[in-house]
Amino acid sequence: MAIARRRSGLTVAAILTIAVTFLVNACGTGNGGDAKAGTATTPAAHFDVSSMLEPSGRALGVVDDKTPWQYDIATTFAKEAGRAPDIREYYGSWGDDFDAEGNAFLWRHGQLPMMALVPSDTSLADIAEGREDAYIRRLADQIATYDGPLALSFAGEMNGPWNSWGPEHTKPADFVASWKRVHDVFTARGVTNVIWVWTPHVVDSGTTAELRPYYPGGAYVDWVGLIGYYGPIDGVAFSSLFTPTLREIAAFADKPVLIAETGVAQSEQKQAHIRDLFRGAAKAGVIGLVWYDQRKDWPGGKQLMDWRISTSREALAAFQVESARSGFGHSFKNG
Repeated sequence: MAIARRRSGLTVAAILTIAVTFLVNACGTGNGGDAKAGTATTPAAHFDVSSMLEPSGRALGVVDDKTPWQYDIATTFAKEAGRAPDIREYYGSWGDDFDAEGNAFLWRHGQLPMMALVPSDTSLADIAEGREDAYIRRLADQIATYDGPLALSFAGEMNGPWNSWGPEHTKPADFVASWKRVHDVFTARGVTNVIWVWTPHVVDSGTTAELRPYYPGGAYVDWVGLIGYYGPIDGVAFSSLFTPTLREIAAFADKPVLIAETGVAQSEQKQAHIRDLFRGAAKAGVIGLVWYDQRKDWPGGKQLMDWRISTSREALAAFQVESARSGFGHSFKNG
């Protein structure tokens, strides 16, 4: 939902990584070429996520458009939710450098970092054809230097018409090819600390594209991450908001499902909707739920929505009670 903001300035570690990568690339191919150009030339990541791909508990997370270092978001959420988040999701723009120190800071505090990588104005066809390989290699090497796990979502809500990479602008085949390109280069670089999260928006009246053509395949996806909000546009019940999409995806994918972005808009029914969300998610067997704890305009419109859990005493109580009752709150670090 949020639009990533570019960071200015680099950490010393990031600068050194870029310098090394530049020298390596200068001796090899340029921006183009096939995925073989991603052959590992730097040490593989110390962390391996293979043991995390089938979580035994249900995680509770928070998403915001702030950087990993802006920890007040997690602190506020922990105070209001009654427990610290297990997942801290944030947005990154295509072309930005990876903040290894910031992500390590989150992991040290028991939170799985999740980066939603937004292609911005970069053509998915260009990515698929290898024209962005230099950046992919650089990003892969930077992530590999971070000694911890990263859940990575690329070009999320690819079925949303409000995105420049959505169905009105990009063919599903280009999305799949670009996803595979990024994944293949990461694999060739020896990156083992990434959990690949495929994140479509739920299918509804405003998002009608079939999902199967956008699926890169089981070898390229670790988790399915659904995005959907309780509100006047998406829906007001789990059975109508998430269940139809879950059934559609189950026909072609057998992967753990994370509700990667959700929230409940302020209304007289917010307490009931929160209760329905947690109970429906638990019944559906999802591995976690990530809350969008902000006030923000609805995408493509000017209607201000308040998704925060603290909009009323009743909403806050419902969130605390129902999240605990449904078993949401699982430490990846200790689990």
